[in-house]
Parts: sequence; C-alpha cells; structure tokens
Amino acid sequence: MTQTFALKGEKKLLNAWAFYDWANSVYSLVISSAVFPIFYGALFRTAGIEKVSVFGFEIARAPLISYTTSTAFVFIALITPLISGIADYLGNKRFFLKFFCYLGAISCAGLYWFSLENIYLGLLCYFFGLVGFWVSFAINNSYLPDIAFPEQQDRISAKGFSLGYIGSVLLLLFNLLMVMKPDFFGITDASEIGGDSAKIKAMKYSFITVGFWWALFSQYTFKHLPKGYKKEGERKNVLLNGFQELQTVWKQLQGQSQLKRYLGAFFVYSMAVQTIMLIATYFGEEEIQWGTDEERTVGLIISILVIQIVAVLGATVTAWCSKKYGNIKTLVTINIMWLGLCVYAYFVITPLDFYIAAGLVGLVMGGIQALSRSTYSKYLPDTTDTTSFFSFYDVSEKIGIVIGTLIYGLIAQMTGGMRLSTIFLGLFFLIGAFLLARVERAK
Repeated sequence: MTQTFALKGEKKLLNAWAFYDWANSVYSLVISSAVFPIFYGALFRTAGIEKVSVFGFEIARAPLISYTTSTAFVFIALITPLISGIADYLGNKRFFLKFFCYLGAISCAGLYWFSLENIYLGLLCYFFGLVGFWVSFAINNSYLPDIAFPEQQDRISAKGFSLGYIGSVLLLLFNLLMVMKPDFFGITDASEIGGDSAKIKAMKYSFITVGFWWALFSQYTFKHLPKGYKKEGERKNVLLNGFQELQTVWKQLQGQSQLKRYLGAFFVYSMAVQTIMLIATYFGEEEIQWGTDEERTVGLIISILVIQIVAVLGATVTAWCSKKYGNIKTLVTINIMWLGLCVYAYFVITPLDFYIAAGLVGLVMGGIQALSRSTYSKYLPDTTDTTSFFSFYDVSEKIGIVIGTLIYGLIAQMTGGMRLSTIFLGLFFLIGAFLLARVERAK
C-alpha cells in the first residue's frame, strides 16, 4: 500500500514537522541544561576533586566539558555538509533524520555509564548525543520551507519551539520527582558499599528516559514528513558534494544582499546564544551560593523549569511582535535585551538573583531561536534546494558555537571562574544588533 503525504501548508504536515521539537527538546533540556550538568558536578564533588586527567592533561571540570562541546561542534560542522549533499542528491533526508535521531537517543541512554573511572566512554556518549541532536535538528530545519508557505513559517516555527518547551518540561518534572523521591521509584542508596547514591542513580535513569522519549515521539514526524526531494542532474562526487553545495550557496549569497547580511548577524549573535544555553547550568552549579547540595539540585532544576515555561510565552510574544513590527526590528530588540542580561549575569550571586536571570533568559531565548529560523527561511531565494541553504545556516551556527565555547572555556580556565566570560558574550549581542540593523538597508 502506497503512503500518501499531506501537501505543503496542510495542518497535518505542519504539526508533524513541529512535533519533532516535542521529541528532541528533552535532550536540550534534560541533558544539555538540567540533569546532566548537575550530575556532572556531583561526580566531581563526591570524588573531592576539581580536575581530571584526560589525554595526559589535568583539566578542570568546566573547561573539560566546554572543550568536549567545542570538539563535537567541529565534527558537526564538518559532517553536516556531507549529509546535506548526499540527502540532496539521493532525495532521502528523512533517512538521515532518523539515523541521527536514533544515534542521539542511544547516546543519551549510554550516559547511564558516565563516571570518572570511565571518563572516555562517558565523554564519547556526551559527544555523540550532541552530534545526534544537532544534525537531526539541522535536517528537520531544512524541511521548513518545504512544508510551510512564507506566511506560515513564523507561526509554525514558534509552535515547534513551544511544543518542545512543553514536552521537555513534562519529562523534566518526572525526572525531578525521580531525583528528589528515589524511594518512590524503588531506587535505593548504594553509596555505603561503594556504589552510587540513590539520587545519582535516579539521574542516570533519567538519561535513559530521554533516549526513550526522543526515539518514541519522533515516530509521528517520521510517518508524515516526505522522504525528500531528489536533486535533478548527474550525481558525481556525492560524498564531497555537500561542500560544493556550500560553495554554490556562498556564490548565490553574493546576489542576495539581505540574506548575506542576515547570515553575518546571525553568526555573531547565535554564537553567544548557543554558548549560553550550553553552559548556563554549569555557571549556576559552580558560581551561585546555593548552600547545601540538595538546595543546589532543586534550585538549578527550578531555574531550568522557569526558563522553559517562560520561553513558551517568549516564543509566542516574539511571533506577535515580528508580525506587528517586522522580524529584523524584533531581533534587534531581543539582542539588546540579551546584552543587558549578560551584564546582569556578571553580578548574579544568590539563588534569587539566578531565578530572576532564568526568567529573563526564558523570555528572550524562545523568541530568538524561533524567529531566527523563520527569518532565514523567508530570505531564501525561490529554490527546492533547501537542504543546502539550511546546511549553510547550520554550519555557520556550529562554527560560531565552536568559537564561543572554546573561548568561554579558555577564559574560565585562565581566570579560575566563569563570570568574566559573560561580559565577553555580551559583546557578541551588541555587534549582532548592529549587524542586524544593516539588513533592512540592503533592500
């Protein structure tokens, strides 16, 4: 029986595309932002150490995770063009979406075995979790102009992020209950016999729930998204074609002044946004005066929940503002707000300070992500080669993340703290706002 797919712009197709955010956002919340950073810090505190030997170097915990993240994004930036080239020429990007989804889900479950004794295995799972999430996210993004008309893209992009925030909060609440009430789930304390404490074990189980959730709920997306568009013409050098496509996109940008200027601005401010999202919890875990370990765990997870809940409102309000005032003006305003937040973060010390920062971050985080994606889609020339254009978009973003996380880690290692890095990131938002203001003048 031949499966029929919904047509471009139809509600079923739009919802299926947006629902992938529901499936994969549990990674960005539980692994990147909430439970894993707390688990990671607890491993070092329990062992009574701040540094670990990796490849012959003594590296502190914060720079170690920052360097691992940078390395992962170098790999992501290299592999994304390869994948997009193959997907464009074979017309099967849904296959690659599935592959990297399952790679990420399995890697999340593999974090169950993360320990200081098995640091290489743990970092490898963390590495491939990042790869699976970001490459599948890039492929899903490339479907946006294929499944939605320009007037639908802001709204459905915001809906995707909102679904992601809601779904990830639901799983995080369940994981929080596991961590705070492990006895209720039959998770016992084995620390007296050299094993993990009940809370550490609960955190490990939460990594498995992320993998299961991600793989399960992505099935709805896989069922309704089309296989992809097969590029016409002779297919040579399929493996290297992705890089040739990036070169082709770059040449096309020379005649697309607004798109070129927008990409430059996006590269700068996205570098700061993504770095903050990746290290915010590590900052809170290390720099805030929480008191006890339990207060730290509860406080950090509450902060992340605040960010996610407020982000739903932020994405919705931003979509409204973009419709009323325009995408670029709205993005400039959000960048200025981010700049103020970075300055404020330098002075954050108490849990209350951190809660306030979390609420403000949530307000601008959801908006800038959803609007950046849909704005880029609107500026694209009329083409079916959307995978290559979004590959260029994602490679730009990933190179920015590499630079941002690497510099952040270096500053943290040199200064022995993470505060000065926040001021450094604020400069990127100031430059980003200036570059965005130039986009409209390129008409």
